Amino acid sequence: MTELHERPVTPSTPTTGELDLDDRARLQRVVGLSTELVDVTEVENRQLRLERVVLVGVWTSGTAAEAHASMAELAALAETAGSEVLDALIQRRAKPDAATYLGSGKAAELREIVVATGADTVVCDGELTPAQLTALERVVKVKVIDRTALILDIFAQHATSREGKAQVSLAQMEYMLPRLRGWGESMSRQAGGRAGSNGGVGLRGPGETKIETDRRRIRERMAKLRKEIRGMKTARTVKRAQRDRGGVPALTVVGYTNAGKSSLVNAMTGSGVLVQDALFATLDPTTRRGKLADGHEVVFTDTVGFVRHLPTQLVEAFRSTLEEAVHADLLIHVVDGADAFPGKQISAVRKVLGEVFAEEDATPPPELLVINKIDAVDATRMTALRGEYRDAVFVSARSGEGLDELFARIAEFVAADDVEAVLEVPFDRGEVIARLHQQAHVLNTEHTETGTRLRVQMPKALAAEYADLVVAE
Repeated sequence: MTELHERPVTPSTPTTGELDLDDRARLQRVVGLSTELVDVTEVENRQLRLERVVLVGVWTSGTAAEAHASMAELAALAETAGSEVLDALIQRRAKPDAATYLGSGKAAELREIVVATGADTVVCDGELTPAQLTALERVVKVKVIDRTALILDIFAQHATSREGKAQVSLAQMEYMLPRLRGWGESMSRQAGGRAGSNGGVGLRGPGETKIETDRRRIRERMAKLRKEIRGMKTARTVKRAQRDRGGVPALTVVGYTNAGKSSLVNAMTGSGVLVQDALFATLDPTTRRGKLADGHEVVFTDTVGFVRHLPTQLVEAFRSTLEEAVHADLLIHVVDGADAFPGKQISAVRKVLGEVFAEEDATPPPELLVINKIDAVDATRMTALRGEYRDAVFVSARSGEGLDELFARIAEFVAADDVEAVLEVPFDRGEVIARLHQQAHVLNTEHTETGTRLRVQMPKALAAEYADLVVAE
């Protein structure tokens, strides 16, 4: 357990996060090798296998700077998925074309760019309908995916825990089901009474097409995954209840993807949570204990990052993970201060969390806004940020600047509901004294003939537990 007011010493042995990062870097794409799909019949195992991509977006509202920032984020998503971005295009129009997303003329121009660059994939900055995907693929003659599929692919690559993998698989299947289609004739074959064989009288019939069979199998697999995730949720609830019984405040770190949440958790606790300059580096929630300078114990939980237009399927699948935010005593909302539009990040995070709180019928916990990466912000921009977010704490997880103020604000919150009392602890209750030193702030200690008398500032839950030991002054 790390004292939060002291700078943690960098361990000489690799941390868990460093080992995870090394693991991720082992499998590298070999440039020039084809990754095109062949006739795929096991549809639920289809991978995107992105390689050389052209990005395309439809600019329907907002400023040109916002449209370009959205495309820059899409490029970062594509690169995180392992792609090489060759070109990016934006079309200004009132709304996406119902048929081909871009319109027939622009789709034809896109085909020319695909041929000229040698791209094998087109990535659209939006969620396309199944009909739009099919129609655009017919024109550009390469694979077309949308923003949702891209994010799902990144989640599939980064999930490491059993729960994370199950959640991602469920989200992918929910997305895939209405978009299920065949390649060649493989998905339209019909199976008779005995899988298409001539089984004799009474055993021949239309049966299921291959696509219907796959839909049925995916639905069965989805039902199984939902059951598994419910079981994992129960285990998470038990662990959370154990923490609650200990009276340790739960501080959940939330924020936009790549805002520096994991770096901040590491800086505050000295732990080895995986840190990577990539989108959605953290998918599995990580819990770390720490101790404030005034003696209070706290628990930090690092959570999955958010993004604009986060797929509905992911919000549903990761609901059990997001419940860490619902049951938090304090939300530490980390924002990338170096981003061009931090307000957009804040809105995106609060929108998703609002949906989760509404679904759980829960009251949102207090929120502490933390503007991170101030070491990458110039003085003029910094003045503007301080003027806009007056109640925020400004920090740099990399340099350590502002961390003392952040610890002070956390300590102020944690101590707000504390009660001060005098306890008379018998000599045979040594475990109580040990716990008070661990989870409370012992102000004074003196020994009497019957035991140890302590003046303690402690959480209400702890005070209620030891009410029988409280004595009048």
